[in-house]
Amino acid sequence: MSTTDLITAYYAAFNAGNAAGMLDLLTDDVVHDINEGERQAGREAFRAFLARMDAHYREQARDVVVMTNADGSRAAAEFVIHGEYLKTDEGLPEAHGQTYVLPVGAFFEVRGGRIARVTNLYNLMDWSRQVAGQ
Repeated sequence: MSTTDLITAYYAAFNAGNAAGMLDLLTDDVVHDINEGERQAGREAFRAFLARMDAHYREQARDVVVMTNADGSRAAAEFVIHGEYLKTDEGLPEAHGQTYVLPVGAFFEVRGGRIARVTNLYNLMDWSRQVAGQ
């Protein structure tokens, strides 16, 4: 599978709510840089992150564009996340079904045909304004 196909499959699994499908595309020692948060390592930490996200948010990545370097070891994706804030996440505004739309950038390292690093970046202040204003 090409790197472009790998990243496309990752977002297809994300949009389908298929956490197991996403996890299958990761290395065991995957590194996850959480937007404005900590760096986590390992597939189990990623599984716990996905479970927490699923409890608080419902999201779809739309207009996904994937870019890769020549040897496929690095990739980036730009997309727009369309979401609904379902349940209050600790330290964030109170949830009551607010919707939001955010541009997102993601960066990937690929090793052995699997994703070895995921770094997501978006404007948390913009998200906070959107959910507070509804």
